[in-house]
Amino acid sequence: MVSVVKADLDPAVFGLEPNVAVMAQVVTAQLAARRAGTQSTKTRAEVSGGGAKPWRQKGTGRARAGSSRSPIWTGGGIALGPKPRKYHQRTPKKMVKLALRSALSDRAADGKVLVVDSWALGDTPSTKAAKAALATLGTEGRVLVVLGPDDAVAARSLRNLPEVQLIVPGELNAYDVLVNDYVVFTQATLPTSAPAASEEAAL
Repeated sequence: MVSVVKADLDPAVFGLEPNVAVMAQVVTAQLAARRAGTQSTKTRAEVSGGGAKPWRQKGTGRARAGSSRSPIWTGGGIALGPKPRKYHQRTPKKMVKLALRSALSDRAADGKVLVVDSWALGDTPSTKAAKAALATLGTEGRVLVVLGPDDAVAARSLRNLPEVQLIVPGELNAYDVLVNDYVVFTQATLPTSAPAASEEAAL
């Protein structure tokens, strides 16, 4: 049976005044980094054809033209079109951590950070049992579930639910916290600010 336990949330992680500006900058950088940047158009030098002058310079009554691959021609090159590029933005590590803590603090202030002792869903994966467990927790909307390495059965049980997103502590980030309505931790995955070997993985 899965139930919420009373856990002391670290005020250094869950009790900050959310820094909206930092969260916005970090989320923007994170979404920008997801862009493939593979868009590409051909310039007049790259499209095929256009080697010969379409008509003589004078005497035809038409505007002079040197190539049929000019940007103003149908089938011509693209002027100032997009080329492959990287959209990555450099974001300091301290800013990334502050954004995550601000997002967690925002959810905690609304009472939407839940802690369970463990995901006791049995030895066999069961989506039905996972759905019933979430109903017991009283979550509504999208739920971000932070699982540890020992929660393999829970991961296979929860992954088929469309409203659930699974994540490991080392991948916890501000965007995923903000895009979900609830964040559910286990006692083992609950982040703290205390120095530990797994601090970098947790935050």
